[in-house]
Amino acid sequence: MAFLRCDFSSKTLQMATSAQIILPDEGNLAEAPVVYLLHGLSDNCTGWQRYTAVERYARQYGVAVVMPEVQRSFYTDMRQGLPYFTYISSELPQICARMFGLRGKTYVMGLSMGGYGALKCALRSPARYAGVAAFSSVADLAEYVQSSKDNSALEHEFAALFGSDLQPNEQEDLFSLAEKCAGRSDLPPFFLTCGEQDALAEMNKRLEAHLNRLGYLLRFEWAPGAHDWAFWDSSVQKAFHYFFGIKKEP
Repeated sequence: MAFLRCDFSSKTLQMATSAQIILPDEGNLAEAPVVYLLHGLSDNCTGWQRYTAVERYARQYGVAVVMPEVQRSFYTDMRQGLPYFTYISSELPQICARMFGLRGKTYVMGLSMGGYGALKCALRSPARYAGVAAFSSVADLAEYVQSSKDNSALEHEFAALFGSDLQPNEQEDLFSLAEKCAGRSDLPPFFLTCGEQDALAEMNKRLEAHLNRLGYLLRFEWAPGAHDWAFWDSSVQKAFHYFFGIKKEP
């Protein structure tokens, strides 16, 4: 595999930004599956590469992986700030197609804040994705944001993201988006995980029940685990196996 740290200019963000990219060293890049792998609130684009064996999993399945940088944006077009959702969902795939020839089936995955971002990408534009995976997701954004009222610094941060009333709109709420998309023929399969000891487990249980009630093609795996890299390393490995099937020889 080839591993690149790419610094480039984004017209959407109107600034330079970065991504970590893993590319197969065999086959046609235009045909390789592409995974956009999203980081969490306290990490950056280096987290997946530093704390998991994602490059090894990518090699086993012949997958290209793009790990972008979004700061603490919650993959949102901020009320007062930058349009990170538009960047991730629209501009970044165009940049990767132009620079690296990545035009294969597209998947989006992420952990925690990135799990929320992955689910939002898929529910806002389901036809773009062949699959979505989310691990330990911030599944109920409204509840998560309201809980920030106990933390003045976080409350100010979320006010910039979602407005001074701290009320994410319907286009930012996974439960509302799932209802709007229910029954669409172009919905991708969903692979979700959460640790049984994770502080976000209850909201993930509600999302699991909601998606099942709406008839989504959903596999949700629960296992002992907390909100940590050991759980996410295992989760991304399982997600790659779920979507890409039989391993190649290491």
